[in-house]
Amino acid sequence: MTTDAPNNLPAELTSFIGRQSELAAVRASLDGERLVTLTGPGGVGKTRLAAQVAAAEVAHRPGGVWWVELAAVNDHTQVAELVAATLGVLVEPVQGPVRSLVAQLRDRKTLICLDNCEQVLDGAAELVAALLRSCPQVSVLTTSREPLAVPGEVVWRVPPLAAEEALRLFVERGRQVRQLFDLDQAGESAARVMCSRLDGIPLAIELAAAWLRTLTPQQIEHGLDDRFGLLVRSPRGVAARQQTLVASIAWSHDLLDEPDRAVFRRLAVFPAGFSLDAAQAVCADGVIDVLGALGRLVDKSLVVAETRGGASRYQLLETIREYAAGRLRESGEGDATRDRHLDHFLAVAAGEPRPAEDLDAWRTRVEGEYENLRAALEWGLAADDPGPGRRLAAELAWLWHLHRHGYEGISFLRRAIDLAPDDRSLLQARLLAGLALVADTTSPLDLEYDVAQQALELAAEHGEESLRAVCLSLSAVGRFYTSFEEAWELTELAISSAEAAGDKLFPHSMRALQGMIRQLQDRHEEARELLEAAAEGLRHRHRGIASTTLASLASSALACGRLSESRRFASAAIDLAEPLSDYLRVGIARSALSAVCALSGDLDAALDVLRPLLVLTENADRAVFVPGMAAALGQIHLAQGDLDSALRWFERDKPGTATYLAAQIQAGYGEALRRAGRSEDARRELDQAAATARTLGMPRALADALAQQAFLADDLNLHHEALTIRAAHGLRAFLPDSLDALAAFLPPPNAARVLAASAAARTSLGCPRRAIDQPAYDHLRDDLEHTLGQAFAAEWAAGSDLSLDDAVAYVRRSRGARNRPTAGWDSLTPTELKVAQLAAAGLNNPEIGARLFMSRSTVKTHLSQIYAKLGVANRTELAALTVQTG
Repeated sequence: MTTDAPNNLPAELTSFIGRQSELAAVRASLDGERLVTLTGPGGVGKTRLAAQVAAAEVAHRPGGVWWVELAAVNDHTQVAELVAATLGVLVEPVQGPVRSLVAQLRDRKTLICLDNCEQVLDGAAELVAALLRSCPQVSVLTTSREPLAVPGEVVWRVPPLAAEEALRLFVERGRQVRQLFDLDQAGESAARVMCSRLDGIPLAIELAAAWLRTLTPQQIEHGLDDRFGLLVRSPRGVAARQQTLVASIAWSHDLLDEPDRAVFRRLAVFPAGFSLDAAQAVCADGVIDVLGALGRLVDKSLVVAETRGGASRYQLLETIREYAAGRLRESGEGDATRDRHLDHFLAVAAGEPRPAEDLDAWRTRVEGEYENLRAALEWGLAADDPGPGRRLAAELAWLWHLHRHGYEGISFLRRAIDLAPDDRSLLQARLLAGLALVADTTSPLDLEYDVAQQALELAAEHGEESLRAVCLSLSAVGRFYTSFEEAWELTELAISSAEAAGDKLFPHSMRALQGMIRQLQDRHEEARELLEAAAEGLRHRHRGIASTTLASLASSALACGRLSESRRFASAAIDLAEPLSDYLRVGIARSALSAVCALSGDLDAALDVLRPLLVLTENADRAVFVPGMAAALGQIHLAQGDLDSALRWFERDKPGTATYLAAQIQAGYGEALRRAGRSEDARRELDQAAATARTLGMPRALADALAQQAFLADDLNLHHEALTIRAAHGLRAFLPDSLDALAAFLPPPNAARVLAASAAARTSLGCPRRAIDQPAYDHLRDDLEHTLGQAFAAEWAAGSDLSLDDAVAYVRRSRGARNRPTAGWDSLTPTELKVAQLAAAGLNNPEIGARLFMSRSTVKTHLSQIYAKLGVANRTELAALTVQTG
């Protein structure tokens, strides 16, 4: 089937027999309803019919048709997580996978197929109900031995095969094991009886047909006699068809030689698929030929084989696995088999190459075995000797660091640590370091530094230089949020330790962190050299950190006014992060690109870039840890003049502690508060912003805070201080903001020149004035044009010819002391003078605020100061004084 619609439908290795009327009926149900559940006993053909329906729907579902196998899932909370992973949907860790899926599927015309829901009904029902409620174009097709009991569910019971279809299935499957197989009259008669006795259940018929290589149809039919004799002793309440299926599996099982039976029952410990190597490691006991047994089990349809990436992969269908698990319990081999399963997957996780040598190759090797690793870990941590389980937890820390299961990893690692809380072994050090590593991408402000320091102490006790380098690196990242100096010292120690240990990853990651520190300190030439070298070294060792490194390069280029370069770095960061499905890395990269779009004046594009993240966070219960995202969204809404939305985003992500993240967001938050008329709140926020920026040594953040304090206090000196900082650190993208602000304080000819130079610089840099700033600029330009008359054009032209550097120098030369008196008209600031003129002209506070783009309370504050300086009590006296003075 050729279609442009995305899908991941399983490849059909055998022909689909009959069921044409059922196929049409189920498709008709899906056309009219959005949830159809195929029910029936195991083996009746629910999965195969669903797959055929799904294949027929692909052409009609532009949002894709997605197949999600739930047989290996035993925890209902993991259903939505697996669906999100299958669809490639980002999962926002705070609101979780259900709300994340709903947010991103709301506008997609999509069919989701959930296979084998019976053991996780609650999880499947919760997800499906949410999708039906909030995603009007999403339809769901499920298979389950019992309905989901969700409102709107259409329950469609899959019947057994009709007699002719059952016979045809037996013949078709028989020809797979005997190419020239056909039925003579006696064989057909026996086959019809057999199919009838098997109630037309496809799986039972296929199991019977698998024996045609060695038995005749008559022998197969006769072989059922003894087995069916046992049905009278089956448990009460078990459906007849289920009894029939179990009986047919049991009959096939009893015909196996004992070595094949042993392999069959031991395979039950694999919760999902498994490789030949895994089967040999788990099922062998020194005598059994596992490869031969596996081949015979495949031939007899007790094991399903498929090829992935050129390698064979095997699995037991869930019904068969349940039967095998029962036989394993009866054999008394369960514990020993699970121990071998744990040992094998511990070896897989600890194998070569190691994460520090080739992280991508290591991840590729272990990620596809996550269900087996989880099962092995659960068994190991619950054992009387939890040592192997604890070692496996330590080995998996890198996977949780990279993977969507970060919170699960933290839980497993805490369990492993708490099993021996007083242990001071090297293993305990590795577990603590692993916990810090997972926290790095999941919850860094809560855990990372303190846990890394505990691990560092133990690593030093054991003289383990490689682990010490890891702990120092994680400590550096933890300190990065609150102290650049301490973080830098730790990076130097980490680099030295890592190089001494021959580590190939952490020297690059630490140089990346050093580059990020220099970028935040606005030492951009140093930052660029460090970041570019680190990005190259990390690209094939840790794509996540490489992506964040590129995002930091984008931020550096943006501040320096190199917007096209910034866009290129940010786009490259996204290209590296997207395939990882890592919410943190994708969020950082997209926030960097959004900032470029916003500064370029394309606010719609800036929002579109963040939309995949925005739909996940809009209903979150608390702030999501994605550095830069809320700041970017706050700035976008602020630039548009949407103060309510800006305040909501700034408040949502404003850290409670003095971190570099707080310094980055507080100036914008203070500006939004100022423009909303909340002067005292703005003053308090901006004071904190300036203090944090000074403590950490962040010039750009300090300049932003000073500029807003200057607007709040109408303070010329603060504006000059902001300009000086921006000029000294090459923050060219923000110099036009300072020029615009200072123009309002200059005599008209000078002001016209500076305003013109600012406009020219914005055009050259490609960063137009924000919509929220445009009215004030327009008013000032109009006033200057009116005041200067014919001289305006010449002054404007002269200013337009100034370079940005020349304009900055021009403003700084013209600074001088204002020597403004404390009373009278000359004591009024430029803003106060405009407010006084408009009030004297009869405009009320809202009208003045609209004209000067300030809040009513700000107008009221200015009027109080004007009255005090002019010695008047109200608007009437102000108007009279205005007339008297001309």
